[in-house]
Amino acid sequence: MKELVEVIAKALVEHPEKVVVTERQDGKNVRVDLLVDPSDMGKVIGRQGRIAKAIRSVVRVAATNEDLTVDVNIDSLDTLEGAEENHADDAAEPEQETNTSM
Repeated sequence: MKELVEVIAKALVEHPEKVVVTERQDGKNVRVDLLVDPSDMGKVIGRQGRIAKAIRSVVRVAATNEDLTVDVNIDSLDTLEGAEENHADDAAEPEQETNTSM
């Protein structure tokens, strides 16, 4: 499924080198995460989500042939980078204890 999502996404975007697809499988359930450049989000989602729905439909049909259930999540790379920065900030700053007793 990962390869299918990657081929479709790279054909749609202006920055195919920035497309990142990850896949996690748990039994018959597969989660595919598609990350694209923020400027390409509109191209991957489409008007009223039509492109995103089409991608999910094609992947769902391919998964049915393999007796799998697939969930495709679409997000931008800046969301991932922001989450990594927040996590790094949390790790860099030790928690401060607050004394609530008087």
